[in-house]
Amino acid sequence: MGKFRLYAADIVIILLAAALVGLSSFAVYIQPQNSIRVVIQSSGSEWIFPMDAEETVAVRGPLGDTIVRIHGNEAWVEASPCQNQTCVAMGRINSRGAWVACLPNNVFFLIEGSDESGNEPDVHSW
Repeated sequence: MGKFRLYAADIVIILLAAALVGLSSFAVYIQPQNSIRVVIQSSGSEWIFPMDAEETVAVRGPLGDTIVRIHGNEAWVEASPCQNQTCVAMGRINSRGAWVACLPNNVFFLIEGSDESGNEPDVHSW
């Protein structure tokens, strides 16, 4: 068998490949420091948005669409097809653990996640 020889270019390529794998892993698995999010659920469907998103979501329920708005680090029900409009009257929420439900239309959303220190609130999944 021949003798295996490692050249300087081989070492550079190996080091670059290792650095690329390390940086890729870091980019994939790193979580943003502030991972507070809005979780919307209805009829087996779920949407998750960062709290700082600018979104208007039409959530389909048995009565029609409930419009959930996320803007300026707040979330609220902008419109709903239910008669009593309690979910609209609940107003805007912006803190972890806060939630809004439109029971007649089977729509629920919650603010969850960890703050800069990594602390999660004492909130249970629905």
